[in-house]
Amino acid sequence: MKSMGSDLWIFGYGSLIFRVDFPFAERMPATLRHWSRRFWQGSADHRGTEDFPGRVVTLVSTPDINCWGMAYKIKAADVEAVLDHLDYREKGGYQRLEAPLELDTGEQITGLTYLAVQDNPMFIGEAPLLDMVKQISNAVGPSGPNRDYLLKLEASLKQHGVADDHVFQLAEALRGFESR
Repeated sequence: MKSMGSDLWIFGYGSLIFRVDFPFAERMPATLRHWSRRFWQGSADHRGTEDFPGRVVTLVSTPDINCWGMAYKIKAADVEAVLDHLDYREKGGYQRLEAPLELDTGEQITGLTYLAVQDNPMFIGEAPLLDMVKQISNAVGPSGPNRDYLLKLEASLKQHGVADDHVFQLAEALRGFESR
């Protein structure tokens, strides 16, 4: 990872797209190649509880898929404080990953992102669509209803003209499930 004396790019692909709570100098759409966004991480600290965890996104290595997100340039003077903040915010099973990113300008950079590794205790993995929808519909945590996280992510992706079949299928199924 870059030394703390340098600016740092942070890549957000979930709530960091729509809820940025740290200082940044630039914000730029970016792509992380060969990774997909999946609702496979349990959340007992933000969008659920220990008794009923919610589902939030993580990255899954996927050779033929690219993950769109937002890259935030953090000034060197803010890097330590921002990383301390994000390490706490992403504490529920996430680890830092340094990865190559492509900004929408075409520029190639190295950025830092957080992903939930499969051997963390809150990794819940793939499940049938209806099971994931029921869990997301019913889970509520300190950061609010899990359904809001999914729908805000969907809206943010649509606002930027980004298609994500996994997120869109979950959101559509959630609306159908809740309208019954």
